[in-house]
Amino acid sequence: MLFFSYFKELVGKEVVVELKNDLAISGILHSVDQYLNIKLENTRVVDDTKYPHMLSVKNCFIRGSVVRYVQLPPDGVDVDILHDATRREARGG
Repeated sequence: MLFFSYFKELVGKEVVVELKNDLAISGILHSVDQYLNIKLENTRVVDDTKYPHMLSVKNCFIRGSVVRYVQLPPDGVDVDILHDATRREARGG
C-alpha cells in the first residue's frame, strides 16, 4: 500500500509511464487504484516516430502489471513523506 498511497498524492501531475514493451507514455495522472492500474489524460508518446499509431490517443488506462517504470516530476518527490511511510510500513502499521 506504500506505493498506492504515494501515487494518490501525484494525481494531477505529469508523469511518464514506461511499459514492459518499451512504450513510454507521458500524461497527467488522473487516477490510480490498489493494483497500481493507472489512468492518464492528455497523453503523448515519448517516441512518436517509433509508435505513430499512438498519436491519436489522448486518454488511456494502463494495467498495473504491464508497467515497468513510472518517472515522477522532480517536484513530486517528497523524500520526508517517503521515509515516514517506509518506517510505518516496516513497523507493520
